[in-house]
Amino acid sequence: MKYNYIAIEGGIGAGKTSLATRMAEKNDARLILEQFDDNPYLEKFYSEPTKFAFHLELSFLLDRQQQLATLLNQDVFKKFSVADYHLLKSLVFAKITLNEDDFLLYRRIFNMFYSSMPTPDLMVYLYQEPDRLLHNISNRGRDYERNISKEYLVNLQKSYFEYFKEHPHQKTVIIDVTKRDFVKNSSDYEEIEYIIFNTKFNEGINRILLE
Repeated sequence: MKYNYIAIEGGIGAGKTSLATRMAEKNDARLILEQFDDNPYLEKFYSEPTKFAFHLELSFLLDRQQQLATLLNQDVFKKFSVADYHLLKSLVFAKITLNEDDFLLYRRIFNMFYSSMPTPDLMVYLYQEPDRLLHNISNRGRDYERNISKEYLVNLQKSYFEYFKEHPHQKTVIIDVTKRDFVKNSSDYEEIEYIIFNTKFNEGINRILLE
């Protein structure tokens, strides 16, 4: 296995958990899934975003850091680790949910944790067009996601891309899967997995469009 640690990222509804889960099961890898359903601030944030934004982002940061720090150091007999998120997600979301003063404070806290965290050997970003993401979000029927707007999803994608540009030494591949359904179609999944494990990626941003 050429990678020890792969992080799957993407917009809300892009299929991060589905891809990470299938990849881990097929390759006997350690699977790390974000635990977000129990966050006490999530539904409150969607109802009153201004009031609860900082509480939500800080609690997510602490939960993600603790989980990754613990699990990435366990079970040395697994071939590699695959996670359906990376700690950078905290900064990306905070940038568009917090006001300027709160974000500056948040970034100081984030940097304290991030400097000691393992860096993924490969960051896989699943790109889907915003309308497709809205469709996926609607299909999974989570009540607290019903008010997510297309504008929010667009801003979130921009925030991810800005982060990738600011970290040119991170090996990142952006795979456009808008026209694919790797959850229902095994051949789509197999193609994506083949690309991940058999393509030589350069440092920085690599882009792949699946027609």
